[in-house]
Amino acid sequence: MSSFSSFPFCNLFKNYSSIMGLFLSRNLASNFLYPFLFSKKISVDLFPKQLENMMCLVSPRTGRHLQRYDNGCRQVVGCIPYRYKSNETHDKQIEVLVISAQKGQAMQFPKGGWEIDESMEQAALRETIEEAGVVGNVESKLGKWFYKSKSQAIMHEGYMFPLLVNEQLDNWPEMNFRKRRWMTVAEAKEICPHSWMHEALDVLVSRQSQPQPKL
Repeated sequence: MSSFSSFPFCNLFKNYSSIMGLFLSRNLASNFLYPFLFSKKISVDLFPKQLENMMCLVSPRTGRHLQRYDNGCRQVVGCIPYRYKSNETHDKQIEVLVISAQKGQAMQFPKGGWEIDESMEQAALRETIEEAGVVGNVESKLGKWFYKSKSQAIMHEGYMFPLLVNEQLDNWPEMNFRKRRWMTVAEAKEICPHSWMHEALDVLVSRQSQPQPKL
C-alpha cells in the first residue's frame, strides 16, 4: 500500500494548508475536500493533521437554495457514527456518537439537508464531518422515515446511514457550538428525543446481531 506521502497533492497540503485554509469556501469543500474523503483513495488512518486543520476552517453549509424536496417534503440525511467497544473482534457491543442540537441541549445523531450537488452518501458524510467531527466508512442505508418539522408546517423525509468511525478529529467546522459524546445504545435511546432515530438505531443493532461473513 502506498503511503500518504506518495500522493502528489500531499506536499500541497503540507506546505500550503495555512494559506489554502483562508480561501477554503463551501464550493471548494463540496467539490474537492468531501468527495476526496468519500472516494476512499486514502486510508482515514493516514488522515493528515494539516487536512484536519483545514477542515475546521470550512464554513458549514447554510441556506436552502440547494435543498432537495420530494412532493413538498424536505429531504434530510444523516449518520449514526459507531465504533466497537473492543478492537479485537467485531462481535462486541457498539458505542454510538451523539451530538447536541444547534439550539438547546437535546442530543441526537448528525443530520442535515440533502442538496442537489451531492449524492445521498456524500451528504451524510458531509453532515457528520461538519457536526460531529468524525470520519469513517458510510455503510448501506438503514431506511427512510417521515417526521414533522419542529419549526415549519412541513414534513421531512429522513434517511440514515451507519458510519463506522475510523478517525475522530480534534478540530471540525461546528466544534464551537456542538458537544459530542460516545455512549451505549441504551443511553442513546434514553437521551435522544427523536423516535425515528430510535428506529434507525434499532436497525443498526439488528444488523450487528447478524452473523458476520468470514473473510
